[in-house]
Parts: sequence; C-alpha cells; structure tokens
Amino acid sequence: MQRPTVSNIVIGARNEEQLKQNLEAVGWNLTTEQVKKLDEASKLEPIYPYWHQRQSLQLNPLPEFYKG
Repeated sequence: MQRPTVSNIVIGARNEEQLKQNLEAVGWNLTTEQVKKLDEASKLEPIYPYWHQRQSLQLNPLPEFYKG
C-alpha cells in the first residue's frame, strides 16, 4: 500500500488464526531501507509491454521516498 500504483490488497488465510495475524498488519509499514532492499532483491527485467512503462513516470511513478 506504500506504492502509488497500489489501490488495495487481497488478504488470504487458511484458518482463523492466520486471518487474525494478517489483520494485525493493518497500519504497519516497512521502512524506506527495507522497501529498497526488497525492490533490489526482486528486480527483474520487465517484458513487453511493461518495459516501456518503466520509462514513463506518469504511468509508473516512483514512491515518494525514492524522489528525495
């Protein structure tokens, strides 16, 4: 939810306990450094047509913490 292009999330749970744990995450955020580390670790070369969207900050804006 910290990303400008994410508007909602889907919570899935196998049982009631897992659902409770997932709901406890509401309002919890990763630090900027944690997000950057995850972004780098999961970075892939985008395939067509997504490679050109990476070139447009209007279509794929950077999160605020990357701008400063």
